[in-house]
Amino acid sequence: MKLAIHHDTTYRYADRVRASIQYLRLTPQDSARQRVLDWQLELPQAAQAMRDAHGNILHVLTLDEPHQAVVIGAHGHVEIDESCESESEAGSPLPYLRSTALTAADAALREFARACCAGQRDRAALIGLMEQLHRRMPFTPGITQVETTAAEAFALGLGVCQDHTHVFLACARSLGIPARYVSGYLCRAGSSELASHAWAEAWVDGAWYSFDVTNRLTRPARHLKLAVGLDYLDACPVRGMRRGGQEQMHALVQEAPLLQNQLPGQQQ
Repeated sequence: MKLAIHHDTTYRYADRVRASIQYLRLTPQDSARQRVLDWQLELPQAAQAMRDAHGNILHVLTLDEPHQAVVIGAHGHVEIDESCESESEAGSPLPYLRSTALTAADAALREFARACCAGQRDRAALIGLMEQLHRRMPFTPGITQVETTAAEAFALGLGVCQDHTHVFLACARSLGIPARYVSGYLCRAGSSELASHAWAEAWVDGAWYSFDVTNRLTRPARHLKLAVGLDYLDACPVRGMRRGGQEQMHALVQEAPLLQNQLPGQQQ
């Protein structure tokens, strides 16, 4: 599948802010399952490019002059290998055993993980965990916030893709399985709609396998990866700070699938 993507994020301020800084993880990278054909960021001024601690391409946009809006654009073309189920990397997966404030497992999460996986730590057990979690936490927008922890969302029994991913990470790590947060886009089956999305990857049998709890998907056939990290704060596409002003954000993602090839034996 080949995707053409145009993603605009606009920050507007009620009053002029003195300065702002934005951390942008909006640039995908080539991997076994995705090939970046072309990609460009449209920014109000040049940003400093670097790699972060997780190997993501990070752009730091600093605006030192007073302003009332920031418009950030990302567009390009990416080809997805819909048959690819896993990805291998040279780096150690062990750092992704570490919990964070957003992904710490409490007693309820540890017990849920143990009950779902029944002492197993393979891919089949994690698929079972994903299925049970999908039933336990129906997708419900507007209930949680970006700072909601895995334990809090699990106690509510409701959440969005970020919450599903944080809870899955907490459960997997409590079982001693390295797992990481993934941010990116999802092209919904049967339509040209593209949405910003989050899912998990777990290290099983020497490779990273995807677990999209929200959509009950284990093959990332329609997922475009932007960044990975220990949690949302490490991998979110746009994160910033400002001096002064009150902020409103509007994000628009547009895409068109340019080419879709059905592979033998491929599931939709």
